[in-house]
Amino acid sequence: MRTIGVDLAAQPKKTWTASIIWTGNSAQVVSVNGECSNDEIIDASRSADKVGIDCPLGWPDPFVNFVVDHRKLEFRIDQKIDGWRSDLLYRRTDTAVRRATGLIPLSVSADKIAHLAIRCAGLLSQMTESGLAVDRSGLTGLIAEVYPAASLKRWAFKYKSYKNEKKLGALSTMFDRLKDAAPWLAFGTFDEICRSNDDAFDAVIAAMTARAVAIGLTTPPDEESIALARLEGWICLPAQDSFQRLVG
Repeated sequence: MRTIGVDLAAQPKKTWTASIIWTGNSAQVVSVNGECSNDEIIDASRSADKVGIDCPLGWPDPFVNFVVDHRKLEFRIDQKIDGWRSDLLYRRTDTAVRRATGLIPLSVSADKIAHLAIRCAGLLSQMTESGLAVDRSGLTGLIAEVYPAASLKRWAFKYKSYKNEKKLGALSTMFDRLKDAAPWLAFGTFDEICRSNDDAFDAVIAAMTARAVAIGLTTPPDEESIALARLEGWICLPAQDSFQRLVG
């Protein structure tokens, strides 16, 4: 099995991909690439069994309706509903992740991550036009929405304070802990880049999460959420005991 992890950014310059091949009781990182364009992501995805993308794959459905109604000057506030703005800011999957992990995903409606999501919308469109199967719920098709920080927390690793060049020591320590916990994962010539670049590291975590999705070790949307997940996207959270079960 081959999985791809995509640490997507608003521009190719900060976008990284990682590819892992899984064979029996071992796994091998076979590529780690930076400055990836949409076309390069699509080309890499063609050979993959599952692709984990670190980016919201859609917007909250109430937010979409809000924008349409506001454009027509038809939006009305139901004063009986408390917290109506929260429904516009967070998707159902964001709420599910918060309940499960305590982490609060960035709002795709009202944070800078929206710039990234707009690029992702174009990427998903290109993927569909290229014949790749896109299901934003992650239940079927090629892609799955992933959240590396949440994956790390579910796998009992440190999940914050390793970002940016000023924290290379923290990232290197994180990388060593990952290697110690996963002697079955070989990094080969990509050891140094994953140790020194947090975007490359996150791409590897995204590829590992894609493996968890592919073999049924993540939490899918419940029956009531499936239709909405196919519109808004769904963050695939690994089961807490899934790390060592990625191989074998």
